[in-house]
Amino acid sequence: MPKLDKNSKVIAVTGGSRGIGSAIVKKLASDGWTVACLSRKGQGIEDGSLAQELQSQVINIACDVNSDASLAKAFTLIVEQTGRLDGLVNNAGIHEQEKSHLMKNEMWDAVMSTNARAVFMSCREAYPFLTKQTASVIVNMGSFFDKMGVKNNLAYCASKAAVGAITRCLAVEWANKGVRVMDVAPGYIATELNSDAMQGPLGEFLAKRIPRKTPGTPAEVAAVVAAIVQDEMSFLTGETIYLDGAHAIAH
Repeated sequence: MPKLDKNSKVIAVTGGSRGIGSAIVKKLASDGWTVACLSRKGQGIEDGSLAQELQSQVINIACDVNSDASLAKAFTLIVEQTGRLDGLVNNAGIHEQEKSHLMKNEMWDAVMSTNARAVFMSCREAYPFLTKQTASVIVNMGSFFDKMGVKNNLAYCASKAAVGAITRCLAVEWANKGVRVMDVAPGYIATELNSDAMQGPLGEFLAKRIPRKTPGTPAEVAAVVAAIVQDEMSFLTGETIYLDGAHAIAH
């Protein structure tokens, strides 16, 4: 286990081993947070890109976000190792596509479980630790699909709309406990996980649809998350921030 800075605040990031999650872990660590990188394997950022000088700021913990027992164990372990929990980023998620009339219950359940139910469970299990602080913050990862009608994406769109609703309800309910809750809703973000798709017809489509002609980057999402979790944002809660390069509103 790395030698942790006991003076830094502590934030947990689910799905932190790759893609947008790994960018968030690196950005928050570079800003001085102690970051708990939660992933199924518990082996940290998979591509080994975490800078040497930031490694002491990150602890790696195995966690299955679809299990409330696993989440509870992970948060307990974080507090045992660091002494506190000040923030949570619910980044873990999946994206499955299917024609709605052909979608099996199993696909619907898997998407809703990981993208919505797990967000609720993670917030619930973190709550006892977050409320021990004077002020704490939760950032849920939604999607701009939450307000759009997208064919073959019924489960995904519904799950991300649920994230927005969870965010609003918890922000109101937990405000008097000092817990802020926000929803960051990205548009198309280019990661190593979708690089092949971005080079084909999808890339050509996005070049026409996104006003700046290119999709977003994980670093841009991480920068928004890092801004939200700052103490100076204490009056900002319950909102969904869309980060899609004006894609959804472009005509």
